[in-house]
Amino acid sequence: MVDSLPSLAFLGAGSMGGAILNGVVASGVPVDGGIIATNRTRQKADALASLPGVTSIALEETPAGNTDAVAAARIVLIGVKPGMVPDLLREIAPALRDDAIVVSLAAGVTLDTFESVLGAGVHSIRSMPNTPATVGRAVTGIAAGSATTGDDMALVRSLFETVGAVIEVSEEQIDKLGTISGSGPAYVFLLIEELTKAATGMGFSEHDARLMAEQTFIGAAALLEASGEDPAELRRRVTSPKGTTERAIAVMQDAGLEDMFARATAAALARSKELAAGS
Repeated sequence: MVDSLPSLAFLGAGSMGGAILNGVVASGVPVDGGIIATNRTRQKADALASLPGVTSIALEETPAGNTDAVAAARIVLIGVKPGMVPDLLREIAPALRDDAIVVSLAAGVTLDTFESVLGAGVHSIRSMPNTPATVGRAVTGIAAGSATTGDDMALVRSLFETVGAVIEVSEEQIDKLGTISGSGPAYVFLLIEELTKAATGMGFSEHDARLMAEQTFIGAAALLEASGEDPAELRRRVTSPKGTTERAIAVMQDAGLEDMFARATAAALARSKELAAGS
């Protein structure tokens, strides 16, 4: 982990931006020059105001908050909704520092969009993190813009490594990565929900059902990480021939589980392309 990070600005520190911001703060890595976060309302700004080293700005009270933030930041993270990105870029363009690195957190917004508004010489990076950043267990994909240097990528990699693992990919792969790690936490939470429902359907209390389902997923993931084994091998070890687990897995496979995941990720990718097209 790096000794320190340069000054940061989070423009739109909502769900994803807030997760990264909280993760950076929780990592304990010093941020030289501090962190500025902007949100539209005072209520959202107050949610971040107590974080050490963070200046949280409500734009409804400080209309120039975004330009003030970027003027003081080496790394500017864009976390507003995709449809709001072009207008925000036009707003901050005159205030960006010459050495600024602009990092997109917005799903479906291309590097071409950033370069068309900010200029071809902008040092831009497109990222695809996920919400486990809050607990330091994110997976983040990053892709370089046309003017982005190796040093820029190394610096932004260091930023995201404070909150988890980082994969450098081409921009063409970013949306694909998003269908796996970006949306992936929601898939896991859905599976936990459904397993909990199955347990309550068998007569377990809601508390016990949740405990069984949640801790089974947490424990299985911890075992996978600690063992270094292939997940298929760990599955085989639990699946005794002609046993109960084998019967259950057969039901899932007969229901087309493999095809379901292929169709689900394809649907997510199609939606990402729609967002990029502005629809």
